[in-house]
Amino acid sequence: MAVRQLRYREALNEALHEEMARDPSVCVLGEDVGRYGGPFQVTRGLFDRYGEKRVRDTPISEEGFVGIAVGAAMTGLRPVAEILYIDFSTLAMDQIVNQAAKARYMFGGKARVPLVIRTQGGGGRGNAAQHSQSLEMWYVHVPGLVVVQPATPYDAKGLLKSAIRDDNPVIFIEHKLLYNTTGPVPDEEYLIPIGIADVKRPGNDVTIVATSRMVLFALKAAEELARQGIEAEVIDPRTLKPLDVDTIVRSVEKTGRLVVVNEGHLTGGFTAEVAARVQREAFDWLDAPIMQVATEDVPLPYNGRLELEAIPNEQDIINAALEIVYRD
Repeated sequence: MAVRQLRYREALNEALHEEMARDPSVCVLGEDVGRYGGPFQVTRGLFDRYGEKRVRDTPISEEGFVGIAVGAAMTGLRPVAEILYIDFSTLAMDQIVNQAAKARYMFGGKARVPLVIRTQGGGGRGNAAQHSQSLEMWYVHVPGLVVVQPATPYDAKGLLKSAIRDDNPVIFIEHKLLYNTTGPVPDEEYLIPIGIADVKRPGNDVTIVATSRMVLFALKAAEELARQGIEAEVIDPRTLKPLDVDTIVRSVEKTGRLVVVNEGHLTGGFTAEVAARVQREAFDWLDAPIMQVATEDVPLPYNGRLELEAIPNEQDIINAALEIVYRD
């Protein structure tokens, strides 16, 4: 395959263009997704190419346009709705949790809800407590929803295309600080199956499972650990639900140690879920306690220095790995 370097936002944009060209039932709606091209320019060019019937600007009413998207999905379309910041998805919780997630089950499989909700999570931009949250586990908790969190341009494109083709509602979470990151993306069409983790870096001494932007931090931490003679295996689940536990367990069976990194809050978060699953499936292979690296249990501060103190960083990951690798 010929490979180019694309920005994360460009990879998402390309996925949308390709899927809208392939399938006339795919449509896009949300705030400023039309002529403006989306708050982060992910929908750029779609309005000019496909027109206002398939690319709809909506009022600032998350409950309203997500409800429209749910109904459109149940009646034959494949909508991609963008909610500016996952914080505002709370306004549409009834539509997402009580309608989209439940419809297929409550209609005995006769109804489908092929809906993608694209949204942005995470901190680090100084957007303060109401615009910086990582609420992915709210949706992981709900049966009927698929939850995706790609970390690289390659994964972002392949997973978005798969999400659009999925017959279940997908919460597709992009990190605000990943949009300008670059990475290789093939010219040829490709799909990434939902529910399959990716080993971003092989290693034998400690397993680091990280999500979204934390994958980049984990890879940098692994480089520093390697300079200290510790080879870390970095795994990106890519989809939080369904979670590829088998890949994580196979790694832990090899390394005997596990660090889980996620930008969500520590209490009741993704790190706890992975720790519980691995403890059950791979207890006999663990040579040390599982370490959790997550955001402090505080609303994210507006102050830049305080915000960075609350969010996990490379050194936090390094410290957690060192603690269990050197344990007697």
